[in-house]
Amino acid sequence: MSVTPLWRRVVAEGIGTGLLVTVVVGSGIAAAKLSPDDVGLQLLENAFAIALGLAVLILMIGPVSGAHFNPVVSAVDWWLGRRTGTGLTARDLGAYIPAQIIGAVLGAVLANLMYGEAAVSWSTTERTAPHLWLGEVVATAGLIVLIFALAASGRAAVAPAAVGAYIGSAYWFTSSTSFANPAVTIGRAFSDTFAGIAPGSLPGFVIAQIAGAAAGVGVLAVLYPQAGRAADDVVTSHTETGASK
Repeated sequence: MSVTPLWRRVVAEGIGTGLLVTVVVGSGIAAAKLSPDDVGLQLLENAFAIALGLAVLILMIGPVSGAHFNPVVSAVDWWLGRRTGTGLTARDLGAYIPAQIIGAVLGAVLANLMYGEAAVSWSTTERTAPHLWLGEVVATAGLIVLIFALAASGRAAVAPAAVGAYIGSAYWFTSSTSFANPAVTIGRAFSDTFAGIAPGSLPGFVIAQIAGAAAGVGVLAVLYPQAGRAADDVVTSHTETGASK
């Protein structure tokens, strides 16, 4: 078994993250149009589409890159796997994160254009409050623990359904509606629609997500101390026979 070439994994991460943001923003626009007078129903429609879309994208992209779609997932994968020679290398990490961010921005642009909006419309939705940051810490920590617990216990095959279900439910049980992803957070700033976040709110959310990732690593150290050995299976296994570098 050998690892898929880095360039192919980077392209996959960009496409996957971009399509994820397209699902997030596009379903948010659709929800606002379909249920203009019911914010709760809009959130339900948005969350339902994201849960299903994320599961499908993991199934589609996972065999190529692992389907991280998330800088903090990639960073934790590198951090936990570095001592055992598994997971992302520092070089991989340096390529994954820019691809995820660029993909996220392009995904928001695509969603805007599909619905006849301006390609870029900076969001005016302010999301700046301590309780929202706490929500992001909880959402991100839970996501990290889930993903690496599945890999460490040999259940990475169920990650598409489990991660989709977690994000869908976290939309409702966290005060922040579970962004839990710096790249997706940045992408959502490029659309002044239902799922948007004002650029000025980005630093607080991203810092909270990093803190949540660190908290997740702490929980993993207690519950799954050997999680780093399974870093090659995060989010799903992404090795192939006969791949060429």
